[in-house]
Amino acid sequence: MAGKVFFSVSMSLDGFIAPAAPEELMGRQWMELQRWVFPQRFFRANLKLGEGGEEGRDNDILRETFERTGASVMGKRMFDAGAQAWPEEAPFHTPVFVVTHEKRDPWVRPGGTTFHFVNDGIEPALARAREAAGDRDVRIAGGGATILEYVNAGLVDEFSIALSPVLFGTGIRLFEGVDAGRVALEPVRAEPSPRVTHLAYAVREHG
Repeated sequence: MAGKVFFSVSMSLDGFIAPAAPEELMGRQWMELQRWVFPQRFFRANLKLGEGGEEGRDNDILRETFERTGASVMGKRMFDAGAQAWPEEAPFHTPVFVVTHEKRDPWVRPGGTTFHFVNDGIEPALARAREAAGDRDVRIAGGGATILEYVNAGLVDEFSIALSPVLFGTGIRLFEGVDAGRVALEPVRAEPSPRVTHLAYAVREHG
């Protein structure tokens, strides 16, 4: 049985998942949005940041999200920003398929991450990711425009949001331009932690 297609993001209370300018992607606002992630033991271990860290529900959710993911898909904007920020041993440890117009050979990183560059659209990228993931799930890693393309194409089965107590005011909204007429949501989980509120939804077609 093939796995599911999902995304998992941190979102500000006013609906933003990233600042508008790519150069601000690791800036103060973004760091506040992701603040719940940094102290977690799993995050620290995955990025080789040293011993210690918190072990609670936030940590479990990070680990569960990682363990279910057999391959990831991302857009060029996210890849470009991440290539500057990720350590040499990128934190995916699975194949990653980058939707781009750039023709480029696969980029193999230490630790099991290989970036494959797909030039023929979101559906071929997903097909390759599904094949690579086997019976595990495919994560649409981002950014916002890429997630929205997959949602509007009816290709996302479920998603989770870590709702962070941060206000952005401006930036990239998660659902800006969503085709609301074809997407129906079914609540799966709402779970507060001391840092964020974890929300999970299954995606159904309207009608």
